[in-house]
Amino acid sequence: MAKENSENPRFICGLHATLHVISGKWKPLILFFLNKGPTRYGELKRSVRGVSDKMLIQQLKELESDGIVQRTDYGEIPLRVDYSLTPFGASLVRAMEPLCGWGEENEESIAAAMERRKTSR
Repeated sequence: MAKENSENPRFICGLHATLHVISGKWKPLILFFLNKGPTRYGELKRSVRGVSDKMLIQQLKELESDGIVQRTDYGEIPLRVDYSLTPFGASLVRAMEPLCGWGEENEESIAAAMERRKTSR
């Protein structure tokens, strides 16, 4: 089994590499909403309900650093910035689409499992 090193990560498999990029509670949802096209920060914040400003900014910066998301600052006053997927990010979202379908197909079973988890604590 390969060890992970913060300077030069070694991944066990492709899934491990993918999870490294989309790790975090909010990144998959951010990517889902950015797949609809360039999105301003406020619109993204409203779409990803429950995320704090601090966390959304942090997750966007990480996705930008990883080459998944592009931030466009139009240099206007008032400030106008939007976020969009890079081609690399769009390829990741295409890979995630089957997971979205699985979640939709099994939404009731997943909700029941979450409820069982709550009551078993």
